[in-house]
This record gives sequence, C-alpha cells and structure tokens, in this order.
Amino acid sequence: METAPTAQRKPTSVGRRSFKLRSPSLNSVRLRRIFDIFDKNHDNIITIDELEQALGLLGLQAELSELKSMVQPYVEPGNQGLRYQDFEALHRSLDDVFFGLNDEVDGDDESDLSEAFKVFDEDGDGYISARELQIVLAKLGLQEGREIGSVEMMISSVDQNQDGRVDFFEFKDMMRSVSLNSYV
Repeated sequence: METAPTAQRKPTSVGRRSFKLRSPSLNSVRLRRIFDIFDKNHDNIITIDELEQALGLLGLQAELSELKSMVQPYVEPGNQGLRYQDFEALHRSLDDVFFGLNDEVDGDDESDLSEAFKVFDEDGDGYISARELQIVLAKLGLQEGREIGSVEMMISSVDQNQDGRVDFFEFKDMMRSVSLNSYV
C-alpha cells in the first residue's frame, strides 16, 4: 500500500503533541458517545465482545485474548464489562501510554499515525476523501456522517492545499494540532 509521497513540508509549531481534543468537556462528550455506540445492547456496560465488534468495524482486528488482558484490569469485580467510568479510566491509560506527554515525534508515533490514517483511507490511495470519511463515520454510527455536506466541511477544515481530500501530512498536522490536556 502506498502512502502519500514524502514531500518537504514545514512542520507546524504546537506545544504538546498528542491526540487529545481541544476541550475537556468536548472530549468527555465524545468519549461518552463512543461508549454509547460501542454498548450495542444499551445496558451501560461494554463487554469484551462488544469492544471487539466495534474495533472490527473500524478495521482494527484484535486478538480476543489480548483484548481481554488489556481490558480486564479496568473491569470492576462482579461486572461483565466496562462501565463508563471504567472505559474512561482505560481511555486515560491508553492515552498516556500511546499519546503521552512526549513533545518529540518518534518513529512509533509516526507509525501510529500511519495506521490511524489507513483506517480512513479505505481505498489505499494515500488520501482521505469525503466519501471515505463518511463511510468510517457511518461504521461508527455517528450522526456527522449522515450528510455528505457536513463531511465535506470536515475535510475542508483540515485540507491545507484545498484539493478536496486529506493527505497524510494534513492528517498528521490535524492530529498534532488537536492537543490539550483533557484531564483538568
């Protein structure tokens, strides 16, 4: 699979580099929405099976045993899965591990960004089109993906060269610019 060519680009200047959202309250609302989407039977608990299904819809295959070993420490004794508070704690932990407070971008960060980009770049052409973004949003069950006009606005908000699609460099800049400590 080819990615966009490595043309010279000016690095953007941002303070801390992570995948955190700009607003703690917005982050909390989005995290709750993700929890509700993953909780297929709406019992306020995400089971390992529900989590595996949701990740699978995103094209992120995970071994059930690995998923269990990662999630189980966050499941309260007597529960069959993650309550929202547990899911939030897991999110915080993963955020610290994978997108921590390190200001330098190393090879692992680049690899993580590349993998995230590939989730959206469904046809593997090195670009995220409005249609591809719409497909992923629909897989997640997000309202934003229902109208192509809304999706096109999302694309244009990060489309620096205004070609109507997002390349890897624009994706990377966007991911780095959504930085703020979400745990005030």
